[in-house]
Amino acid sequence: MSATWDTLFINVHLATMADGYGEIRDGAIAVRDGRIAWLGPRAELPAGALESVRAVHDGGGCWLTPGLIDCHTHIVHAGNRSDEFEARLNGATYEDIARAGGGIMSTVRATRAATEDELLAQSLPRVASLLAEGVTTIEIKSGYGLDLETEAKMLRVARRVGRELPVSVATTFLGAHALPPEFAGRPEHYIAEVCAMLDTLAEQGLADAVDAFCERIGFSAEQTERVFVAAQRHGLPVKLHAEQLSDQGGAQLVARYGGLSADHLEHLSADGIAAMARAGTVAVLLPGAYYFLRETVQPPVAALRAAGVPMALATDCNPGTSPMTSLLLTMNMGCTLWRLTPQEALAGCTIHAARALGRAHDIGSLAVGKRADFALWRIARPADLSYAIGFNPCVGVVNAGQWRAPAI
Repeated sequence: MSATWDTLFINVHLATMADGYGEIRDGAIAVRDGRIAWLGPRAELPAGALESVRAVHDGGGCWLTPGLIDCHTHIVHAGNRSDEFEARLNGATYEDIARAGGGIMSTVRATRAATEDELLAQSLPRVASLLAEGVTTIEIKSGYGLDLETEAKMLRVARRVGRELPVSVATTFLGAHALPPEFAGRPEHYIAEVCAMLDTLAEQGLADAVDAFCERIGFSAEQTERVFVAAQRHGLPVKLHAEQLSDQGGAQLVARYGGLSADHLEHLSADGIAAMARAGTVAVLLPGAYYFLRETVQPPVAALRAAGVPMALATDCNPGTSPMTSLLLTMNMGCTLWRLTPQEALAGCTIHAARALGRAHDIGSLAVGKRADFALWRIARPADLSYAIGFNPCVGVVNAGQWRAPAI
């Protein structure tokens, strides 16, 4: 047999995520040109494989899963908002803080003031924390600029993150995140400005998708739809912050536009669930924000499950409502707070997270032809990943076929 594989991993248990965990005990997986070339039980390896492959890694009986995917982050930003955290604990609500000029606008001011290099320097450590836990793909939103110059700066920094660190980055334009002070009282004019920004950002190739905050303190369904129409004009997929604080019909809206995902969803209605099920729109659940804001209304997990809506999990890493850089903790929260099963939690950070980014054809599960992104874990069974709190069992990560230690 000729040396047609670059790398072969043996003595591993595979969680392919193709059907449930998709377990293959005592398995092997081969990589060629950054793609998965073969996988299956080690006993079924082709004759001569061990002698002809260029490099062999013995996994020491560890579990190997797809690389984890954080499909909803605001991880590129400047500053923090620990003062608002303290204010909420002293009785202020998120909406009180936002209406007083804090909230998102606090981060907007800091992000506008930061240079591109400063913004990158503040963001890289947050990303590195995720990568140490087996993350190989992250989504990064803009939305803390609210003007063309800063939105473009954020998206350029997001692209740079993918060049500086071994991670694949999907960028999302979130210009319709909040109403900037220079447009106070003129939301319709600002939405027109967001659509104009999108023309420029799409031309520059900085955005892979478009998002909006459809909420009482954000933008109405009608205003959000104008942004979706502009995105559609540029062939960009849409997603939506929907039904986090109230039911604004955002889930039905994003489903009508064939959206990749509706995110948060604590106040999701039965009509919204039905619309998402018909459209194949992924429900991205964000337990970090629920926990941090001390919310009490839970997303309708049982109803989503019954309707067959795929559920992803993400950190929602942001300075105001979810300053979290652990996808493993996110999985635990999804299970303990909302009764997801450990299998659902892992699927939510792999195969369903890939669907939420429109990349399930390439990542999120272990299958021949897919990108060779996977993580190696010293665990007894896959459920351990959502069981332990504050413990990281990742012993190695492969990005597009390239091995790296988990610590960056």
